[in-house]
Amino acid sequence: MLSRAADNLYWLARYLERADYLARVIDATQRLSALPRAYGGAGGEWESALESAGGVEGFHAVTETADEASVVEFLVFDAANPSSIRNCIDLARTNARAVRTALTMEMWEGINSAWLELKRFEGARARGCPLDLEELGRFLAFVKQTSLHFDGSSNRTMLRNDAYWFSRLGLYVERADNTARILDVKYHVLLPETEKVGGSLDYFQWTAILRAVSAHTSYHWVYRQGIKPWLVADLLILRSEMPRSLTSCYENIVRHLDSLGKSHGRQGGSQRHARSMLGRLGNERIESIFQQGLHEFITAFIGDNAKLGNAIAEQYLT
Repeated sequence: MLSRAADNLYWLARYLERADYLARVIDATQRLSALPRAYGGAGGEWESALESAGGVEGFHAVTETADEASVVEFLVFDAANPSSIRNCIDLARTNARAVRTALTMEMWEGINSAWLELKRFEGARARGCPLDLEELGRFLAFVKQTSLHFDGSSNRTMLRNDAYWFSRLGLYVERADNTARILDVKYHVLLPETEKVGGSLDYFQWTAILRAVSAHTSYHWVYRQGIKPWLVADLLILRSEMPRSLTSCYENIVRHLDSLGKSHGRQGGSQRHARSMLGRLGNERIESIFQQGLHEFITAFIGDNAKLGNAIAEQYLT
């Protein structure tokens, strides 16, 4: 497979996974901001959404106050924000068109339908019909459904070859980054200094985070007790049975990189780096992570995950 085609497939999956993540962050933030003030509502939730999306600098370069309307506009429709949902879907379709013959009919139709639906929403806005809360909720659900459709059709219809492996790599590298960021933002940004860990605000925030990554039910299946920060972190970092956990992402990354290495007849820096990260995750315990500092652990992980992306690009995509 040509490196350009591999790059298109890799970033196609990353952009759709990023759009899904942003939709989930906005949905969770709306839940938190709707809480009564007695439970911590109407605080710094929208600033935390920007932190989670990595868009603080870009947002505050043009807008001073982070309220719901301005943050939703920035994260969803702003053409100047390279990671807005609008740009993610647009870039995903551009990449999909470049490798149309490597995709199955179901995958292409899902991506193209999402792009057409996005244009319908943009057309309504251009005619002076801004999204109300109900319409915004429908739009966010549509974005999440688009990602689910792409994920499902990839698994069910793609031949297990280079195209599949590069697509899966993009998805899991992006998913690992997103899970790490939402954990870090919750632990260090969302909870005000005046609130205690384990209080009512802390409980509602962790619950919202679990719902954002579709892990609320899974949490209770695994732990069978109330929401505790260290158990949420354990679920999203170390539990391999949780599809969005860092460990699960890296198990899949290693598996797909090994498939590429076997297909190409040689291993490289990306395989070594991914195995090293999976080994470190396998040797960690949540107690030691909290002792060294969750923020420090997550910061190091995000940096190492970015290095893996660079290693994959150097080895296969350039």
